Amino acid sequence: MRVVFAGTPEVAVPALDAIAASAHELVGVVTRPDAPAGRGRKLTPSPVAQRAEELGVPVLKPAHPRDPEFQEALKALAPDCCPVVAYGALIPRSALDIPVHGWVNLHFSLLPAWRGAAPVQHSIWGGDEYTGATTFRIVEALDAGPTFGVMTERIRPTDTAGDLLGRLAEGGASLLVATLDGIADGSLEAREQPSDGVSLAPKMSVDDARVDWKEPAVGVDRRIRACTPGPGAWTTLDDERVKLGRVEIVADGPDLAPGAIQVGKNEVLVGTASDPVRLTEVKAFGKKQMGAADWARGVRLPETARFE
Repeated sequence: MRVVFAGTPEVAVPALDAIAASAHELVGVVTRPDAPAGRGRKLTPSPVAQRAEELGVPVLKPAHPRDPEFQEALKALAPDCCPVVAYGALIPRSALDIPVHGWVNLHFSLLPAWRGAAPVQHSIWGGDEYTGATTFRIVEALDAGPTFGVMTERIRPTDTAGDLLGRLAEGGASLLVATLDGIADGSLEAREQPSDGVSLAPKMSVDDARVDWKEPAVGVDRRIRACTPGPGAWTTLDDERVKLGRVEIVADGPDLAPGAIQVGKNEVLVGTASDPVRLTEVKAFGKKQMGAADWARGVRLPETARFE
């Protein structure tokens, strides 16, 4: 099939590479416009755009896929199908109807669970044991189109959202190519999603990433892992924001009030509603990220110190 791939961030690059190496003809790539990046805020192409240019594939960067100029350019490429991974914009009906086999999205959850922008984060935060990826035909309703295939992935006890998303991006790339193969040879038929089991996964906000020390340790751990690397878990100490890396639950540890900090020779413990947790890395405002014990020695915490 002639395909035009749509995607934007780094997580979409494995799928782009897999399609480029497949039997399908990659005739174009759609991505979001260049955006400011780095300290100089210089306009920078998306990771997908950069990789497409390396592959020598034409790149379209519409401000929005409803733009008539973009839709005419897409029609000129005459795609049979448009595979999508984390493109970042809603596709209007007028664009959905251009390819013969529609737009096929790779979504990082087991649909209908966790429809939305942050399925991996919500699967960790929600305490799921397993997640996966699903390919489906895009319709105008959010992540509600009929599905083609799935892959499953166990969520490991120490997985951050970044860890898990990396594995799903690699495994999902193979699933997406297999889906395109099945569409091309007629062996795959899309099936409607069940009406029960629907859950939503909106984008994680900075407020979501604020640690609530009144939660049990398992809840604190899940929230921090779900928000790593972005938007980044945080708390406050004396009204100053402090970013936190992963934590380790200390079963049968000392009895600490929620948020209370206990500094040992080589560790920093913080109280929760259940067991305390051990901090691994800390980044204070205006400082570099460092080991928790080094951070505690540097700020010379009083015995009454508490995260809020």
